[in-house]
Amino acid sequence: MEAVLNDISGFLWGWPMVIILLGTHLFMTFRLKIPQRKLFTAIKLSVTKEDGQKGDVSPFAALATALAATIGTGNIVGVATAITLGGPGAVLWCWFTGIFGMSTKYAESFIGIKYRVRTSDGMMLGGPMYALEKGLKMKWLGTLFAILTSLAAFGIGNSVQANAISENVSEMLPFWNPQTTKVVAGFIMSLLVGVVIIGGVKSISKICTRLVPFMALFYILGCLYILIVNHDYILPAISWICEDAFTGQAVGGGAAGGGIMLVARYGIARGLFSNEAGMGSEPIVAAAAQTRNPARQALVSSSGVFWDTVVICAMTGLVIVTTLMANPSLQNETGLLTKKVFETIPYVGMPLLSFGMLTFAFSTILGWSYYGERSMEYLAGKKSIKFYRVAWVILVFVGSVMSLGMVWSLAEIMNALMALPNLIAVLFLSNVIARETNYYVWKKNLHEHEDERNNNNPV
Repeated sequence: MEAVLNDISGFLWGWPMVIILLGTHLFMTFRLKIPQRKLFTAIKLSVTKEDGQKGDVSPFAALATALAATIGTGNIVGVATAITLGGPGAVLWCWFTGIFGMSTKYAESFIGIKYRVRTSDGMMLGGPMYALEKGLKMKWLGTLFAILTSLAAFGIGNSVQANAISENVSEMLPFWNPQTTKVVAGFIMSLLVGVVIIGGVKSISKICTRLVPFMALFYILGCLYILIVNHDYILPAISWICEDAFTGQAVGGGAAGGGIMLVARYGIARGLFSNEAGMGSEPIVAAAAQTRNPARQALVSSSGVFWDTVVICAMTGLVIVTTLMANPSLQNETGLLTKKVFETIPYVGMPLLSFGMLTFAFSTILGWSYYGERSMEYLAGKKSIKFYRVAWVILVFVGSVMSLGMVWSLAEIMNALMALPNLIAVLFLSNVIARETNYYVWKKNLHEHEDERNNNNPV
């Protein structure tokens, strides 16, 4: 069964998903007149207060929560896997995916906010399920998305992240019994997660606004230190990455000689999986943001892809490739490349890897708890949230102490299938997105309120 699930996961995250998601990225990039040009505006808006606007949390809090869910162990281990299987050129293809993925992230967040609803207690709910129901009148497809998201959350956003943390702590404390260490780590983790998520989106976003900038900055500074140590290899590494992206040569026992198709597949697939552009997860929290119109927060959401893939994944890739050049013997290793690379870096290598794994995984658990919670509320109502939170905390502990096996593959399958209903919403509503983006972004009406837009210029 595990072999079958691995094959299904490998197929979905192979060329089918590469073609569907990358095709959507390219289509929306040109359909929306290259919204990547507004990156600096997006970054500025992310730290601009929107007090008094509709929404539950600030634009930055929504972005931080989304980044908490997005920046995970895949940013470290996943990049190394892509290099191992596809070659150093996978870094460039991963980077390209981030650039073009900003358009799809903008588009899905736009409709997630545009079609959001206000609950009886004043909370804002949105995401692909509401866009499918209200925008396309396809409630059944919105229900399917919510089911897939709630299931994927328990896997990719919960148990596998908890397992990564407990395994990392076990390796950091080799003098303790490994199973005992995992039990203690799982208990502490469950307690911390429970304390945070009981307060809902405001509590989660409050923690994420403090944790995400700190963990990202610490990791980036650590990578910069490593690149300073490897400064002689930076330009040769960039040259190797660019050349290999269009030839293909796997590292560490991978399928060497696979050529451009292989290196592109692994680089693109890793980029898509890392930044989640097109999967429909981030619009769920973007819909909770205070914003005067959908375009403003959609731009903020698009900047998350930049930070996740264009910055963090690219820096991880450059660190790994420069270290491989500085230590050529590592190119023949077939084990976990990430660990072997960071072990060669004096003083900061292993602490940086451990810190990154712990904080990235923990923040992912927090971010995905909100995605799963909102999906469950869509399916079963507000009363289901309490039960979902209890189940979430229990699964954190279970994931910490158990060997997951098939869970990884199941989670990746659900993660991939989430994208299909979401992309239907994005593509079928692309005319609405393009028309309103033209008004708000390109006609310079970003400061206008949505109510004014709808009253004066009905769509």
